[in-house]
Amino acid sequence: MPSIVTLSRHMQFGISLLIPQIATQFSLVTYNNERACQPRVSKGASMATQKTQAEEYAASQHTPEGPLPNDETSLSLTKQPPVITIMHASVGSGHKAAAQAIAQAVEALRGTHGVPANVHIDVLDILDFGRVHFDGNKTAASFTGATRPIYDISWRYTLTGRILWGGGSSWSRIMFPSFNDYVQKNRPLAIIATHITAANVAVGARMITGVEYPLVCVPTDYEIEGWWPHLETDLFCVATEFMAETLRPRKVEESRIAITGIPIRQGFSHEQDTHALREKLGIPTNKTMVLVMAGASLPQPYVRFRAAIEQTIPYLRGFDDMHFVFLPGKDANYANHLQRIFSAMKLENVSVLNYVDDMPALMHAADLAILKSGGLTVTECLCARLPMILLGKSYGQEKANTTMLTAWGASMHVTTPRELIMTLRHLHDNPASLQALIINGNALRRPRAAQDIVERTMKLVGVPQERERHFAEFYWGGKPAHTR
Repeated sequence: MPSIVTLSRHMQFGISLLIPQIATQFSLVTYNNERACQPRVSKGASMATQKTQAEEYAASQHTPEGPLPNDETSLSLTKQPPVITIMHASVGSGHKAAAQAIAQAVEALRGTHGVPANVHIDVLDILDFGRVHFDGNKTAASFTGATRPIYDISWRYTLTGRILWGGGSSWSRIMFPSFNDYVQKNRPLAIIATHITAANVAVGARMITGVEYPLVCVPTDYEIEGWWPHLETDLFCVATEFMAETLRPRKVEESRIAITGIPIRQGFSHEQDTHALREKLGIPTNKTMVLVMAGASLPQPYVRFRAAIEQTIPYLRGFDDMHFVFLPGKDANYANHLQRIFSAMKLENVSVLNYVDDMPALMHAADLAILKSGGLTVTECLCARLPMILLGKSYGQEKANTTMLTAWGASMHVTTPRELIMTLRHLHDNPASLQALIINGNALRRPRAAQDIVERTMKLVGVPQERERHFAEFYWGGKPAHTR
């Protein structure tokens, strides 16, 4: 058993870096037939207004106390529909995107594969249930500069080798009592978590409330660090056999591991009319179309990526058979900056697109992507059969993604602008290499991941389990399958 000092250090690096984002607002997000996910509490509302909205939501969703009049219509209104809860944390966009993809799959399977026809789907940000408010995105972005090696040590080494976290009630009891109330009132059929914080809070709520439900954990990268509640998770849905080999020494039985892939939104595996889309966007149809994916809701994670890209811009005119499409995301300032550079250089084989709603269609229209190695984005590229060049040094989960993709020959990896130019020259002169990347990527391609996760989850609903309650649980795992 580790010492108190050791545990304190682990808690400092692990919890403060990986599951620090907690919020006071009680904000619920739902997904149903009539409309896509939307917040029930606005971020700009006052605390009093938020409390009122939360109370109104609770009143609208739950059966009032005491008997209603003996009327069939009134009695039917007291029957709360079954709930499936899908939880993420707003630390980057990938966890939320995966949760929404699973919600789409539940909706598509409504009335089949054990999914009740009248199921209510809750997509929740666990940070909205905490006592203390943190901006998850901004905090995550702070680990993209000089602190990246520290984050890498925390993610890949701290509590990921032999000393592991099994799950407990302490975190939920102290920091997330409002989520315990949510569980007590809604009694979900199952909880599916795409982030570590969500998974741990769900374990604690189950222990505290005594409400029984299966917990399904869905890591959204190509490796698993050690803060997932290994011993209390009913099912891990992972992307590859490599990840399963990480779980087995952590005392996760074979029956609790499913290789499903990483869940992504619908549309990435469907064929598109790429010729028409290119014409609509004014992109040549007779050239290799290269997506430069340099945008996100926050610019900080892309600072180094953008710096490397800008050093390659003067050389792009030399790639006659390529057309480069830059995607700055929601960053209008960066989009204007690129436009000024391209205009000053009189580059003709470049375009800048503002925020794109239909990414599946754009990925199908492209022949190559240059991007960071985020788990959801690379998975979308795999499912769209879009070859990749991963740019920049990778840390933490992105290092695991880079290692996995390059080991399979499903992507190329460069760390400097000079390497990027040389790699582009190779692909420009040898376009058949792009097809090789697609073929190799097919080994990791699992476009039905979201549906498979839902189907496996529903098989666990109603299955009785013996549960233990504990404040906290650390344990000693077996020898790691993969050297860290």
